[in-house]
Amino acid sequence: QVQLVESGGGLVQAGGSLRLSCAASGRTFSPYAMGWFRQAPGKEREFVGSVTWSAGNTYYANSVKGRFTVSRDNAKNTVYLQMNSLKLEDTAVYYCAASLIHAATFDSWGQGTQVSVSS
Repeated sequence: QVQLVESGGGLVQAGGSLRLSCAASGRTFSPYAMGWFRQAPGKEREFVGSVTWSAGNTYYANSVKGRFTVSRDNAKNTVYLQMNSLKLEDTAVYYCAASLIHAATFDSWGQGTQVSVSS
């Protein structure tokens, strides 16, 4: 059983930065990919970015491209989301997810961490 635990959320002013971490626990951890998603109040959950575990290829939503960076530390079973130039509309609960069973599906989720951007 894999458990994903996010950390690093908080309150930041617009234009500021935050780094989220997601640590995976479990005897063996070898996902196809790790991803970050977010859900703002009253909105659907949306994809933010992802990284393939082996090759380190990254993918981003257009809304965060150039501002957010996903990275991973395979030795620590940890994935990161560096968020720069934060905007009010980045306010949301951020979730990390792992693609463990099928390469195209994120099937294991963390509990989420709140990111609030103020003006």
